[in-house]
Amino acid sequence: MSTIDKQLETMLANIPEKTGKPLDQWLAQLAPLGFAKHGEIVKFLKSEHGVTHGFANLIAAKALEAGARADAPADPVAEQYSGAKAALKPVYDAVVAYAQTLGDDVEIAPKKASVSLRRKKQFALITAATRTRIDLGLALKGEPATGRLETYNAMCSHRVRLESLADLDEDVRGWIAEAYSRAG
Repeated sequence: MSTIDKQLETMLANIPEKTGKPLDQWLAQLAPLGFAKHGEIVKFLKSEHGVTHGFANLIAAKALEAGARADAPADPVAEQYSGAKAALKPVYDAVVAYAQTLGDDVEIAPKKASVSLRRKKQFALITAATRTRIDLGLALKGEPATGRLETYNAMCSHRVRLESLADLDEDVRGWIAEAYSRAG
């Protein structure tokens, strides 16, 4: 066991003594409050309960890890591609299936409103932007924006708009593969 693992184990064991409650009671108290951010939980624990910063930080991390947020959807992908956006699910599935052919190290990380594709770092972001379009963000910093490959935002330098399976053509697959190779 590493030194860090031992320190974490010690802190977890000391939560009841140092904070006045065991971790499971903190988690039960936090769950109905619906905090969405780590910092919000830390601030609440410190200001309302006098928990020291280190223990507040640990409890907040465990609360989010345990899914203690009341608003967390059970299946974020199913939520994203439901209702008016349901017709986009085959396009999403095809993008993910292609990304998985690039290597065994592709991680699919669903969030509330998007799905991140990562390797050592994020290389793509799939967002059901409208009822008729997926925005496929790609980490291709330094590449010129041309035609379908548009400039995007800070997280993903470029975007490609996908409205049908036909849009996932050789060009798009090439851009995904390039973004994947850069994330290694």
